Amino acid sequence: MASFEQFNLPKSVQKALADLGLTTPTPIQEKSFSVIMSGHDMMGIAQTGTGKTFAYLLPILKQYKFADTFNPRIMILVPTRELVVQVVEEVEKLTKYMSVRTLGIYGGVNINTQKNHVYQGIDVLVGTPGRVMDLALDGVLGLQEVQKLVIDEFDEMLNLGFRPQLTSILAMLKPKRQNILFSATMTDEVDEILNDYFDFPEEVSLAASGAPLEKIEQLSYHVPNFNTKINVLKHLLLTDDSLSRILVFVNNKKIADMLHERIEADFPEQFGVIHSNKSQNYRLQSMASFQNGDLRGLITSDVMARGLDISNISHVINFEMAESPEQYIHRIGRTGRADASGIAISFIAPREEDIKVEAELLMNKEITILEFPAEVEISKTLIGPEKEKEKVKFLLKKVKLEGQGNTHEKSAKNKKVNLGGPSKTKKKTSSSVNRNILKSRAAKKKKK
Repeated sequence: MASFEQFNLPKSVQKALADLGLTTPTPIQEKSFSVIMSGHDMMGIAQTGTGKTFAYLLPILKQYKFADTFNPRIMILVPTRELVVQVVEEVEKLTKYMSVRTLGIYGGVNINTQKNHVYQGIDVLVGTPGRVMDLALDGVLGLQEVQKLVIDEFDEMLNLGFRPQLTSILAMLKPKRQNILFSATMTDEVDEILNDYFDFPEEVSLAASGAPLEKIEQLSYHVPNFNTKINVLKHLLLTDDSLSRILVFVNNKKIADMLHERIEADFPEQFGVIHSNKSQNYRLQSMASFQNGDLRGLITSDVMARGLDISNISHVINFEMAESPEQYIHRIGRTGRADASGIAISFIAPREEDIKVEAELLMNKEITILEFPAEVEISKTLIGPEKEKEKVKFLLKKVKLEGQGNTHEKSAKNKKVNLGGPSKTKKKTSSSVNRNILKSRAAKKKKK
């Protein structure tokens, strides 16, 4: 059986692992170690909860040597503030017995405070692309000494629109460096960036992109609208005690707030909500409360989801289907982590059926459709966005029907009584019509 001893780690790192009670590497840690140690660029494809953070930190810290410099030599880029905080915590756990200066930087806080921290010197920098670029352009942060660049959650970083910042940062780095990239899925955009900026990275894959997550039971209900989805969710929360640690996914912060308000009425102080409009402290406190078991569930959007590293999630509920099949896979990967099993339940409105089918094709696995609960009321009340969609559908239908009416009228006017003769079987061509016109003109001339 594999153990961390085979990595021949420094005693300081081994001691830190022992403090954490860790003895056995995960498959992605085992597969990545020798590749990163070789110095080659690496592209790691692995789902959430597989131990990706330690997969790159362990070999990097084995190779780490103190240098008398103020600029970072190891830089880790992640997409969200929450993930910055969590990666910094993981670095600090492993460097507990080492002299390593670690700093996390992200937007939404006073940049001058972060500048002062940078001036004190950094060995390991963890940051979001936007804030790293801001400090580098200000001349505060020097990137020329970075020897190892880690980009974690690569696919989500591109989904969030960080490509311009990433390419700008890559242009500031010295060409001679090791690039270590991790992504939950391999998308076309990820592939394109790899071809343009990295030197033939060796791929380490725990599972093919889009592979089904076997430990997760995937279920769904066909639900017509927002208010009916609320009714189904309340019904499940009341009748199923196993829904004890839940992540509820929606597609935007407005829906998150609406859902939280409605759930809070019947389940007071059982759910938190986190999205980009909530303060950093509020979000971190909500995550901590959920992790500690003080909250039954969290309502969140995809933007925040990449920053959630919370264990023992019993259920993922897609209140709204993800906007891409890859994102669906990443969402449900929040449960069924490590050796645990999990359940993912999706509420599918008619307009979301296509995404469900695309996700099934990507996973090569069908999502089970459950019978709609008979005791749940089907609401006919639509919320704003649904009303707009219904209005557009009605107008399109009206235009189509009016168009059909005009066509029928026109065709009725153009009907001619067929009196037999050659025209019964032979249609007039444009040339025969032209000959008839010429004959008519000639006949008129003769009369004159």
